[in-house]
Amino acid sequence: MSPSIHAFFDEDSKTFSYLVGDPETRDAAVIDPVLDFDLVSGTVSTRSVQAILDFAAAQDFRITMVLETHAHADHLSAAPFIKEKTGAWIGIGAHICATQEIFRDRFALRELQTDGSDFDRLFEDNDTFQLGNLSIQVMHVPGHTPADIAYVFDANAFIGDTLFMPDYGTARADFPGGDARALYRSIRRILSLPAETRLCLCHDYPGPNRAEPSWESSVAEQREGNIHLMAIANEEEFAAMRSERDKGLSPPKLLLPAIQVNIRAGRWPAPDENGISYLKLPLRVSDQKTTAAMTSLEAQT
Repeated sequence: MSPSIHAFFDEDSKTFSYLVGDPETRDAAVIDPVLDFDLVSGTVSTRSVQAILDFAAAQDFRITMVLETHAHADHLSAAPFIKEKTGAWIGIGAHICATQEIFRDRFALRELQTDGSDFDRLFEDNDTFQLGNLSIQVMHVPGHTPADIAYVFDANAFIGDTLFMPDYGTARADFPGGDARALYRSIRRILSLPAETRLCLCHDYPGPNRAEPSWESSVAEQREGNIHLMAIANEEEFAAMRSERDKGLSPPKLLLPAIQVNIRAGRWPAPDENGISYLKLPLRVSDQKTTAAMTSLEAQT
């Protein structure tokens, strides 16, 4: 039986979230839900995720699980909001522990547990589980991050940040823990699925030839037309291409808050004594003049 798939696009982060349901049992999963976050004011909104919940209710779907493809760097996860409203459990790849290890020290998150215990389910490669009568297979597809996984529902694969639309190419691999060679191997594994497999993407960035975002491609389309793979002969060439391209990419706007929240399964840091939660902003001094000025300022205060 084919799943019922509904895509929801967040314009700010160019992210697709999905409601995937079993048409027979009406059990459903939400994949990669977005929490709206205004960086300037530090305020959050549940507008985007509430739209998914409202749609699910209107279609008589019962949300039983939230599935993350990885710890996202471009948006904050709304998984805890869905869990609170529906009782759904939250799952992610077991290698999230490696991602937590990487960023605990970078953000001085001394209270962070690096055993994945913020999540309810940790998936290993080739694990299978049920959504109603639908069987889901897990594929570990690292490269963008160490913990990326894809969820395969029969002829549909939710592939996170690995491949984009053929005219845009492939995901970056320059975040801490990223590995372009691992990404190449993950992409080859995804493209070994049957040609007709529908690939449900995590992002789309329409260019001059496409005005509207697209959420689906296919293995056949990617094999034949992905601009980052057509002229690539092997893993070494892909790693060189990816490394050169990544040098020119800017960090995602929400990188710093997103990582701190998402490696906790979307949980905010514990509130301070005043009841407000705070995120950390690492500061880096880039030159000796700035260092001297900062030292002088400290001496004056």
